[in-house]
Amino acid sequence: MTLLHIVLATFAGGLLSVAIAASLTVGLLARLVKNLVSLSAGVLLATALLNILPEAFESDASPQRLFATLLGGLMFFFLLEKAELYRHTHHHEGDGHHHHHAFDALQAGRGGWSVLLGDSIHNFCDGVIIAAAFLTDVQLGVVTSLAIIAHEIPQEVGDYIVLLNAGLSRRRALAYNALSGLSAVAGGVLGYFVVGQWEALFPYLLVIAASSFIYVAVADLIPQLQQRMSFRDTAAQLAWLAAGMGIIVVVVRLAHGG
Repeated sequence: MTLLHIVLATFAGGLLSVAIAASLTVGLLARLVKNLVSLSAGVLLATALLNILPEAFESDASPQRLFATLLGGLMFFFLLEKAELYRHTHHHEGDGHHHHHAFDALQAGRGGWSVLLGDSIHNFCDGVIIAAAFLTDVQLGVVTSLAIIAHEIPQEVGDYIVLLNAGLSRRRALAYNALSGLSAVAGGVLGYFVVGQWEALFPYLLVIAASSFIYVAVADLIPQLQQRMSFRDTAAQLAWLAAGMGIIVVVVRLAHGG
């Protein structure tokens, strides 16, 4: 049953992002991504700091080792992104950041393989994280999956816009997103069979998951929100951030019976 939960959770993010991308216009998607970036930043931070890390530190593992794992995880994802193997693209032409013409073509790389490779590795890591969370506790798995899905949707939609503006057909861009999403399922299944045998490692894997969420939120999402804008836009931005955090607080309380 746990394996079924993992497969469904890892499949959901990719399925939702492809469905949203297929049903909306590029202009509407671009506006949607801007709001979802704020929402997912709130969801990721709240999940990491209010749910995953407390769960890890309630174990018998040494706090010093867990903090060291958190630091190592942040450095690992920093280096992985430096190698362009941990992409979480939300930038595209027309997103309000005044990117130069042909920016999306440069982002996509030759034939879109740069986007596909980076997202596949990112999604594979997300799959392993989801597996570790479900193996620890079903409720933790649900909340962790929700956080990943919340970030997966703007990430995949952003990549879809990049691929379209780089010259790919709508069908091909959607196919690339679908292939990228399947790597999360592969990571989840592999994590179930490999990680499941090492229960003592669960707290450390949870901390690595938290470091991934914190890194993406602090290094990628929040800097995108730091731009001059009107009071109304700033208030909307804060509202989406608060909504993301509020969703996780409510879900956690419901999961623990209030």
